[in-house]
Amino acid sequence: MTKTENQMLIIFGASGDLTARKLVPGLFNLFKGKHLPKNFVVLGVSRSDMTDAEFRKKVALESEHLKSQATVKDFGLVEDFANQIFYEDLGSNYDVNYSRLEKRISDLNSKYRTENNYIFYLSTPPSLFEAIAKNLTDQGLNDETSGCKRLIVEKPFGYDLETAKALNKGLQQYFKESQIYRIDHYLGKETVQNLLVTRFANSIFEPLWNRNYIDHVEITNAESGGVGSRGGYYDGSGALRDMFQNHLLQIVSLIVMEPPIDANAQEIRNEKVKALRSLRIMRDEKTLHDHTIRAQYVSSKINGEVVKGYREEDGVDSESTTETYAAIKFYVDNWRWKDVPFYVRTAKRMPTKVTEVVIHFKSPHHQIFKDSGMFNKDNKLIIRIQPDEGILVKFGVKVPGQGFKVERANLDFYYSGLTETHVMEAYERLLLDAMQGDATLYARADEVEAAWEFVNPILEYWKNSEAKVYGYSAGVWGPENADDLIEGYGMWRNPGPNLADDPGFCVIC
Repeated sequence: MTKTENQMLIIFGASGDLTARKLVPGLFNLFKGKHLPKNFVVLGVSRSDMTDAEFRKKVALESEHLKSQATVKDFGLVEDFANQIFYEDLGSNYDVNYSRLEKRISDLNSKYRTENNYIFYLSTPPSLFEAIAKNLTDQGLNDETSGCKRLIVEKPFGYDLETAKALNKGLQQYFKESQIYRIDHYLGKETVQNLLVTRFANSIFEPLWNRNYIDHVEITNAESGGVGSRGGYYDGSGALRDMFQNHLLQIVSLIVMEPPIDANAQEIRNEKVKALRSLRIMRDEKTLHDHTIRAQYVSSKINGEVVKGYREEDGVDSESTTETYAAIKFYVDNWRWKDVPFYVRTAKRMPTKVTEVVIHFKSPHHQIFKDSGMFNKDNKLIIRIQPDEGILVKFGVKVPGQGFKVERANLDFYYSGLTETHVMEAYERLLLDAMQGDATLYARADEVEAAWEFVNPILEYWKNSEAKVYGYSAGVWGPENADDLIEGYGMWRNPGPNLADDPGFCVIC
C-alpha cells in the first residue's frame, strides 16, 4: 500500500457548499478508515469572517452533511477530526498579498509537523485560479525544494478551447504541470475505474474490444431533476459544457484507449490523450446537423405535480436556447474503432437518474436462429456507473420446451454485494490519490484541450447556425426525434433505476 506522507490540505473557497457537502465528509471517512497520515491538518481559506471554532462547527461538528456520514459511535471521532481543522480569513478578496496566510501555514506546519507538504485545493471560480496561483508563488508556496506542493483545481476548466488554453498557460506560469491536479469527480467513481479492469484484465472482453465484434457504443447520463437553483450558472453553460466535455468524454477515453504499457499514471494518461485526439472532429454543417441534437425540457406533469419548463426556472432567460439535452453521434479514427458509431447523450428532467455504458456486440454472421426470437436482441455488456452500480451481460439462451425459441438472459454483478468492502466515494478516493501523488484519475492539460478540440465546433455550430432547439416534456426520454440519431438500430436503451431492468417504455405520470 502506498504511504501517505504527513501534510496539510489548504482549501480556498472553504466557506462554500462543496467543502461542507463533499470535501469534509470525504476527509472524515479517510480519517475514520485510518487512511490519513499521522500528522494531517486542514486549513480552510475564504473571505468569510470566521474563527477556527466557528468553521469547525460549520463544516464538521454541526454539519448535516457530516452527520449523514457518521454514526452515533463516531461522535468522538468527529470531535478528534474537527480538532485538525483550522480557518484563515483572507479579507475582501482572493487577490491580495498572502504573507499573513503564509505565516499561518508556516505556524501550523511547525506545530503539527506536516513536513512542508502542502496541497492547495481551489474550490473557487476558475477566474480566480491564476491570481491564487500567483499569490501563492509570491510567497514561495509553490517551491518543492522542501516538501511537495500540489494544486487541485475544480471544474469547469475553461468555457471553450481558447479559455482552457489560457487557463492552462496561466497556471503553468506558477506551478509545474506535474504539480497540477484537475479534478473530475466522475473519475473517482469505482465503476468508471472498473472500465479499465473490465477491459484489460479479462480475456473474454479484450480480444473482442474492437470493430470486428462491437457494433456500436452507447452512453447515457440522465438526471431526473431540473436545474434547480443553478439556473443562472447553467444558462451560461448548458449540457454539452456541464457534462459532455468533461465527465462523459472521460468515460469515452477509457473505452476508446489502447492498452497502456503498464498501470502507472503517466502511461494511462498518455493513452487517454491519444484516445481523445483520435475522435473524429465534426466541422462541416451537414455532419453537425445530422449527428447532433439539442433540446430543452418544457413544463409537464410528473406524478400529478406540475413541473416548470427550463425557461421558467429561476435565473434562466425566458428566450434561452441553452440545451438541457444533448445527444451526439461520432466516430473514432483509428484501427480499433474504424466505422463504429458512438452515441452519447446527457440530459436533465429524465424519467430516472442513471449513468451507464452499453457495448452492443455484433450479431453472428451466420444466424441459424434468426427466426427463433433472437432478431434485434444483440449481446450487450452494460456497465452501470450510477445508481445500482454493477455490470450486466445480456446473452441468448434457449427457452425450455420443443424447438429453438431463444430468449435473452442476464449475468450480473453488483458492487452492493461486496458487503465486507467499503467502496470509497468519488471525492474520498480522489483526495487520497492526490495526497499520495497519484495523478492517474486527474486530467492533464493536453487531455483537457483535446476534449475541447472535439466539443468546440459543436458549440460554434449551435451558437452561430440556425440549428433547432427541440422541446421535450419533463419526465420523458428526450425529444421524439432522438431515436433518429441511432440510424439502423431502432432506439436508445432507456434504462430503469435498477441495472437488470429491461424496459421498452417508461411511466411518466
